[in-house]
Amino acid sequence: MRKANIFIIAIFISAVIIAVTSGGIKADSNTFFKTISLYLVFSLLYYHLRIQSKNGSMSIDYGISYSLSIGLFTGPLGLLLYETIYSFIIYFTRKYTKTADPDEFIHTFYNIGAFVLSNSLAYYLFYNYQPYFQGTPFGFWVFLLVLVIATTLLSDIFLLVIFRLWGEIRSVKEAIKFLKDRSFLDTIKAALTNGLLLLFLAEEKWEILIVLFMLNYIVSRSFLEKSRSVQNKAERDHFEQMAYTDFLTGIPNRAYMDKKMSELDQSGEDIGVVVADIDKFKAINDTYNHAVGDKVIQHYANTLKSYLSVDDLLFRSGGEEFTLLLRKRNFNETVALLEMIRNGNNDSQVVTEFKNTTVLINYSASYGLYYYKTGEKISIEKAYIYADHLLLESKQLGKNHLRANKELIIS
Repeated sequence: MRKANIFIIAIFISAVIIAVTSGGIKADSNTFFKTISLYLVFSLLYYHLRIQSKNGSMSIDYGISYSLSIGLFTGPLGLLLYETIYSFIIYFTRKYTKTADPDEFIHTFYNIGAFVLSNSLAYYLFYNYQPYFQGTPFGFWVFLLVLVIATTLLSDIFLLVIFRLWGEIRSVKEAIKFLKDRSFLDTIKAALTNGLLLLFLAEEKWEILIVLFMLNYIVSRSFLEKSRSVQNKAERDHFEQMAYTDFLTGIPNRAYMDKKMSELDQSGEDIGVVVADIDKFKAINDTYNHAVGDKVIQHYANTLKSYLSVDDLLFRSGGEEFTLLLRKRNFNETVALLEMIRNGNNDSQVVTEFKNTTVLINYSASYGLYYYKTGEKISIEKAYIYADHLLLESKQLGKNHLRANKELIIS
């Protein structure tokens, strides 16, 4: 940590030396005051549009930077004054709102030093090598893009050194991954925006500058809100999937079964409610262990899935118990499908490891089927209870049995 802080202070001191020895501010005082005021207003307005990423103990803000245009227009000293005012306004705002990092103060000096150093390099490159690009098509814009790439790369190298000193980055692979996280589209956007700002600053077209800032703000805000909306929806979908998915088998769980049953309860369709249970499952756990038992459950879930159509529904409703809602079949077709599942399961084996030895496990399952028309005499929850009773009757016959019944007569 101490070495990293020394490196940050070295960056800051180097930036101050370069700025002070650069020959002063390159714009007259009135123009400079207007420029720095305009940039501060809009930069602070844009601050809430930044995307923040956490890397170890340091927060990194990703957002478009306008330092290149103000640096090229006012010179390194003007840029130093702008970055110092802006960075300390952000620092005190974060302290006031209690959102500052523990090392926010030293990070502030890094932000000032890194932006001034990298864009001072761009300043000297621009005024020494720009003539070589003047005769080529889009030479100004190509050169701006090169400068943005150069300043971004230099800033990233500073960060990599700091992360290396902090121990956050330990390998070349991690460093390359950090560099690849940069978006080339953002780089192009920064080059175009800073180029336009520089051109309008040079001609002191303040109204157009304000319009450009406002347009950029509106576009950035719209993009960010849409991105957040998509991200929030993805997160909601992810959490909903987690809430409704059985972690062991990957199929829907009991909570999702209750939800789907409520949806189907008044649909008026013929449906086969099936409760299935692996026979003598406790003996499998007792003979081997729960890890082997889990393999059997997973195998059975996959077996059931392999027989079902896209309209059928499968749930893990208990430990070794599964519930099926078989749809778009008549009673005889439903029974035939269950017989096919029952017989097919007998012909398969679970291949797994137990005490460093490969073991083959045969198992069977029993079934209770209650077939009825939804939305009429009874609820689907009641049909599930009847199917469970039929499963118990099947179990009483031994194992590997199917008990089925059509609608019961309610007295």
